[in-house]
Amino acid sequence: MLFRRRPDGLRRPLAVTASAALAAVAAALPLSAPAAAADPAPTGDTTVTVNAGAGLGTVNSAALGANTAIWDSYMNDPQVASLYRAAGIGALRYPGGSYSDIYHWVDNTAPGGYVAPGTDFDAFMGTVRATGAQPILIANYGSGTPQEAADWVRYANVTKNYGAKYWEIGNEIYGNGVYGSGWENDTHADKSPDQYAREVKAYAAAMKAVDPTVKIGAVLTMPGNWPDGIVAGGDTGDWNHTVLAAVAHDVDFVSVHWYPNTSTGDQSLAAVQQLPGELREVRNLVNRYAGADSAKIGIAMTEVNSNSGGGAFTSRPNGLFAAEAMSTALENGVFSVDWWDTHNGAGAITAVGGETDYGDMGMLSNGSCTGSVCEPAVNTPFAPYYGIKALGALSDPGDTMLASASSGPEVSSHAVLRANGDLSVLLLNKSSSAAHTVDLRYLGFTADGSVPAVQRWAPGDNGLVDATGTATSSAATLAPYSLAVLTVHPKSGTGSSAATVGTPGAPQTTAVGANTVALSWPAATGAVDRYEVYEQLGTTVQLLGSSTGTSTALYNLPPGSRHTVNVLARDQAGHLSRPSVPLTFTTGTPNDSTCTVSYQLTAGWGNGFVASVVVTNLGPADLNGWTVDFDWPSTGQSVGSWWNADVTGTGQHVRVTNGQYNAHLAPNGGTSADFGFVGNNNGANPSPTVFRLNGTVCRTIA
Repeated sequence: MLFRRRPDGLRRPLAVTASAALAAVAAALPLSAPAAAADPAPTGDTTVTVNAGAGLGTVNSAALGANTAIWDSYMNDPQVASLYRAAGIGALRYPGGSYSDIYHWVDNTAPGGYVAPGTDFDAFMGTVRATGAQPILIANYGSGTPQEAADWVRYANVTKNYGAKYWEIGNEIYGNGVYGSGWENDTHADKSPDQYAREVKAYAAAMKAVDPTVKIGAVLTMPGNWPDGIVAGGDTGDWNHTVLAAVAHDVDFVSVHWYPNTSTGDQSLAAVQQLPGELREVRNLVNRYAGADSAKIGIAMTEVNSNSGGGAFTSRPNGLFAAEAMSTALENGVFSVDWWDTHNGAGAITAVGGETDYGDMGMLSNGSCTGSVCEPAVNTPFAPYYGIKALGALSDPGDTMLASASSGPEVSSHAVLRANGDLSVLLLNKSSSAAHTVDLRYLGFTADGSVPAVQRWAPGDNGLVDATGTATSSAATLAPYSLAVLTVHPKSGTGSSAATVGTPGAPQTTAVGANTVALSWPAATGAVDRYEVYEQLGTTVQLLGSSTGTSTALYNLPPGSRHTVNVLARDQAGHLSRPSVPLTFTTGTPNDSTCTVSYQLTAGWGNGFVASVVVTNLGPADLNGWTVDFDWPSTGQSVGSWWNADVTGTGQHVRVTNGQYNAHLAPNGGTSADFGFVGNNNGANPSPTVFRLNGTVCRTIA
């Protein structure tokens, strides 16, 4: 497949004690357990639970995006803009992946590449405006300059008044050969992440001098995917740590790409479970280096598809993958996720589930052929288009994404609370052969019992079709390899639509300790009786704190524990508002502990790593023999081999026992013991947060 292949082999319960007063407040609203009368006996094989009090964030106007490319002669067809608009696509990325690093906007040229007629910047902006979308523009890093990028900003936003907001600096610059494999053009003599960081600062300064309102994005690698963790010769750190350490206070967003590069559609769907951990690690990196500025820095997933080389792309499994991956990314902190791409070209022809797969990474046909097999007419939608269109049917900008979960592995769910109080649920059946009957259960939301609106994409349907009347607010049946969007209406006088107060602003931490965290948030509109802080525990929530003001402290939290909370406002009549955007934080470890542990990653290669650990006894007594216990944050992490100690593990728990020659730890920091291991990671590789020396929680040293 032209333009987008990569070399083979490269990858890309908690216990918290609340006071009796808080328990009484929690009893006032059954967010975590519905009334028995509203919970009929299940009749389906799968139960999907949605909690309207557990918010995952607000849908951005740029949430659903698509990549365009200057080599695509159909990119600006009027029909394309109509299809974008019908799918709810709100962002269009230009000038097209790796072509961005050879593209010169002023004369619409890409030396060494093909530029189709009618694909210049102004023509592209015509499609953007016809779609009602916004552009995501990629400044040429590979062969461009900060001045060229600044001139583009001036033309776009001063001369033409296009209001182009989002600007990335380069495409996949880590693919410039610095880690051995090179597909991205980079004419800089120094191809290190240090050089990229220096140039990002220069680009950002030049571009913001022209228009201070533009948002500048830096390119990162996706954690757990090649080349994450690799330190090139002469460098002091890997790509992400080096770049963010230098530019965290100069950029407004970071850009990552995700291609699970699996062999089948079912494997691609299964790989989506890695996304939350990988995106959490991106946010952890931003938090580490941006500090107080972290909340101002967004995450964009500016390319996604199931594979970056040969694979099944146009058939039904990839449509389900598009819906599953893009919605999961949005629920985990991404403000824009952009499908690769609009048109691409026929590749290997295969049969998937009885339908022809044209091996084309585009969401729309470009009418090309492989041998004697030709794609359908130009701009015919492929399966990924319908997956994306289902997400457009699920939500609008400004809607609140909600926590939802399925009891069965073959059905997944995503949900939003709409601005008018309706609740929409996306149900996906990932089984190629089995139908599933689904019982729907709502927490913090009462359906009015009317027939929900249903839009469905199932085998035999001509795209996303109106299937109202095929489901109720409490039950639906899903054909194999299908999806459905149900929109349920609230019972009058219930839910957040009955509240007379607005949604609280985004909470933030003002102090974080080992057991205590202080929070504050902007006030909600209206006469607020009190604010309540709820922790998400899957699709249930528990009350952690309450305040009549816009701040509170949370107590009795375990050291090194991660929590995601929402703030809700309660009005004088007892109704709760919509949940605020979520805040995720991790508590610290005790500063006054009698031991310390230093955990350092010393090497990595995407799906493996080397870790070095140093344990120090700060207590007053000798230790003759020791154990260190910790838990992996991710299920995909494990220890392969080790030295200077004995290592055993069960599930995510690891126990390390002293070796033959380092059993003695002198008191008061007199001696330390060091050991290490080679580990494996399938997905993100976050560092453990809590280490216990002979049962004592140690202070963790980063």
